[in-house]
Amino acid sequence: MNELRHYASLVGLHLKKELRLEWRRRDTLMGMLFFTLLIAVVFSLAFDPTSNPTLARQISGGVGWLGLLFAATTSLNGSWNREERNQVLDAHRLSPSPPSALFLGKAIANFLFVTAVELILVPVFVLFYNLHTLGDWRLLAAVLPLGTWALVLNGTFFAALSLRGRNRDLLLPMVLFPMSIPALLAMVNATTSIITGEFDPMLWVRLLVGYDVVFTTVALLLFAPVLHAE
Repeated sequence: MNELRHYASLVGLHLKKELRLEWRRRDTLMGMLFFTLLIAVVFSLAFDPTSNPTLARQISGGVGWLGLLFAATTSLNGSWNREERNQVLDAHRLSPSPPSALFLGKAIANFLFVTAVELILVPVFVLFYNLHTLGDWRLLAAVLPLGTWALVLNGTFFAALSLRGRNRDLLLPMVLFPMSIPALLAMVNATTSIITGEFDPMLWVRLLVGYDVVFTTVALLLFAPVLHAE
């Protein structure tokens, strides 16, 4: 019990450091927000959602998640780049703190950043796409955090993996996007089913839960070799 409490305190320290650094700069959060809002506005201008309410409900889930995926990808490399400056990563390698605590603190911080963007993005989507959910809208409260965790977990892990790559800004989306296809498929279908009410979303919600459990376990187990790799 004491070991678990100590581990949780280490994760909390890393999380507090990430939040403090991001609050001082705030450029990553603003960049993500601007990118996703731009996608929402451009797609809403491409067709008239008020005259095509059925089409708006069918595509709004996919447009929203793709916008978040692209926006999160642009910010994830930056979260590790600042660790590389001034040999901060070398200090982490020499530290007795478990590497998984560093990873988990950074992943939770990225999760909170993307969630903050979602809290602004969802009302914008409802307004611009004239959305009225035909399914159980309360299920969105489960789908949004599950999908967001799937995106930031893989993004944080593969950003660390590609940190020593020559073209790491290009390498991250090339690795991340194929690995995120099952989660992306589940979160888009679950969101679309809730908005349109055309089919049961529970199969896709269960798939998303399984994806999060498996990839969280694998990432925590494999992060130590990734951190210490030369």
